[in-house]
Amino acid sequence: MPDHHVVEDLQGAMTTRQKVGQLNQRLLGWNALRRTAGGFAPTDEALAEIERWQGMGALYAPLRADAWSGRSWTNGGIRPEERAEAMAALQEAVVAGSPHGIGVLIAEEAPHGHQALGGTVLPVNLAAAATWDPDALEEASRAVAAELAASGVHLALVSALDMLRDGRWGRSEETFGEDPLLASALTRAIVLGMQGEGRDALRGDGVGVVLKHLAAQGEAIGGRNGQSAHLGPADLAEIHLPPVLAGLDAGAVAFMAAYNDIDGVPCCGNHELLTGLLRDQHGFDGIVMADMFAVDRLAGMTGDLPSAGRAGLLAGVDISLCDEGFTTLDQLAADDERVAAQIDVAARRVLALKHRFGLLEPPPMPDQQVTRVRLESAREATHQASRRLAAESLVLLTNGEPGGSGAAGPDGPGTRGSDDSAILVLPLDRVSLRRLAVVGPYADDVPCMLGDYVAPQPAGSALSVAAALRAALPQTEVEIAAWASQADLEADSSSAAPVDLAHSDAVVVVLGGTSHRTYDDEFAENGAIAGRSGSATGGEGVDRADISLPGEQDALIRAIRTATPPNVPVITVIVAGRPHVLTQVVDHSQAVIWAGYPGPFGGEAIADLLLGAAEPTGRLPMTLPSHPAVLPLRYNDRQGTAGSYQDVPDPVLFEMGHGLRYHRMDVVAVESELDADQVRLLVTVANRSDAETAGVVTAFGHRRGGVRVPRVRELLAFQRVSLKAGEERQIELICPLQRAVADPADPTSRTEVDIEGVRCVITPSGR
Repeated sequence: MPDHHVVEDLQGAMTTRQKVGQLNQRLLGWNALRRTAGGFAPTDEALAEIERWQGMGALYAPLRADAWSGRSWTNGGIRPEERAEAMAALQEAVVAGSPHGIGVLIAEEAPHGHQALGGTVLPVNLAAAATWDPDALEEASRAVAAELAASGVHLALVSALDMLRDGRWGRSEETFGEDPLLASALTRAIVLGMQGEGRDALRGDGVGVVLKHLAAQGEAIGGRNGQSAHLGPADLAEIHLPPVLAGLDAGAVAFMAAYNDIDGVPCCGNHELLTGLLRDQHGFDGIVMADMFAVDRLAGMTGDLPSAGRAGLLAGVDISLCDEGFTTLDQLAADDERVAAQIDVAARRVLALKHRFGLLEPPPMPDQQVTRVRLESAREATHQASRRLAAESLVLLTNGEPGGSGAAGPDGPGTRGSDDSAILVLPLDRVSLRRLAVVGPYADDVPCMLGDYVAPQPAGSALSVAAALRAALPQTEVEIAAWASQADLEADSSSAAPVDLAHSDAVVVVLGGTSHRTYDDEFAENGAIAGRSGSATGGEGVDRADISLPGEQDALIRAIRTATPPNVPVITVIVAGRPHVLTQVVDHSQAVIWAGYPGPFGGEAIADLLLGAAEPTGRLPMTLPSHPAVLPLRYNDRQGTAGSYQDVPDPVLFEMGHGLRYHRMDVVAVESELDADQVRLLVTVANRSDAETAGVVTAFGHRRGGVRVPRVRELLAFQRVSLKAGEERQIELICPLQRAVADPADPTSRTEVDIEGVRCVITPSGR
């Protein structure tokens, strides 16, 4: 714990302006350093900021490289081996400019890996959620944190709190899906991985986590980024706050307040949320950071920038991000006792966090050789973790005749059911594959698998789906065509050397979307994609009114199926960061795989799954709609959707939790035991195959009782399990009583539980 007296003594010696300087994070970090003959030095812009505040509170993303920052491998971006040296030069300048020798907090974007040159990319959150594997995400987060710490970074800005409530939202890929229990488990995994148990990895191989965005940003009307969230306190508490509380319980040192308002109250000005909930109710002792320019946006409510800064500060924002409003706080404090007092409170919190990282005393110069060894070790660990997450994230939606599946799997209400009499298509037999066609707009595309918030990757560092299949099948003729439309297919068919669908043994079609930013794109002041240029169909700033597959992909899959002989299977891979409508894809493919921006090792993971080198264990973390006009569509709403629309009788194409397998893993028995405050579900699981396999066991429930309309379906518990060939084992799923039944005090309450098709009933009495 930070020494209270050290912080108090330091704060007592500081001027109001110096304290306000600790609350500001004005500078875009990639503009803070310049190259010199001897290494790195602060820019004039950085020196002016240091002089203005006699120090610096925090610095945003000095290592960031992407299209918005303009930094790349070829124009002077900071390379991995230079990171520690560059950050040391920055710290030296800040400490020299501070009368009290206070260093600066370095904050970096790390939504799914570090957004810096050479930073390892993980699958996006939506893909990580499809693994249903908190342990794997914790391991990956630990490796990313070690990479950041070895680079001189203190804080990682990590998306985790947003829930997927409307697939039209471009940032759907940053969510952990629809379910608060799954999102909470994965949020906890990130915090424990990056900070360690009890924050014990800080000042070692860990970094502090800034969890974003607080709160309910995924509830924005119409899926329009940053707009109002209209919801009552019950839905706020049940859907959006569980990941927040999980992050608090795990010890997150910081939260980022969101752009949106909740029922008219902007999150950056929401005292009940930032102070009442976090601090008064749950004892949060860290800092609240505002999202970029979010405090200044309060001026639309307050009237001007100084009053916007005042509103954010008094609500509970401790440190701003690029805002002007917070730069006026020292002037306001001269005539406003509340502002003066709150400046002291916020500065104390920032200084306490700096004390945790040793920034209140001159930092030692890093040993460059030791730092490089640490960094390389961390990057190797992150690569392995990214491979594991990619492999576990792939979801087999169908495997058999068009519209069917042909493999054992969960069949929730409204899903395409399995048909054990269907002829299985996957895995492909690599021995008999003589000719394979890999086609579609993303067949030979790597950036489409990376998602938003990604630095440019080194050339040749990742394989596309087509390249990975070609590498895995050296004896097979793999033909590749990047068709984006039916016209492309027809033009190729009439060319001198067309891709020959008619004589292929199988056709793999890679469709979906991309969040890839180009260096020619236009950007808003906060870095979101602006305008309508560029190739991105998802990501921040790319909300879509229609979540059908972009462009002419539905027509393309119909044309490919028509041009392919009936005995040749068409297998479609969907690479996407939102729940696209896949009705046409399912109806014209013999097998469908969903891959949620699986990262740089996604191409290899997809090839392994297609060829049977890996088991498909992923399951959908969200609902897939059958028609674009049925949104918003969530599995855990309070009313069902079947039969609601005259023109779309079944709005659900696949339920959340759906996912097929190659090897059978069955639940054969369930028992329940009621303790004082929890329900234990004793589940016997059997591997009915001749190979070792892994998968996820889920318990979904429908609760009755209490005074609110029950949700149609809720996730009560889940666990990932590995079984040897023929093994049968009993596992234990734990569910707190408050979640297991609607009202533990009401003896008439009951919950109907479905565990992979085996059902039981839970009551408060246990009978």
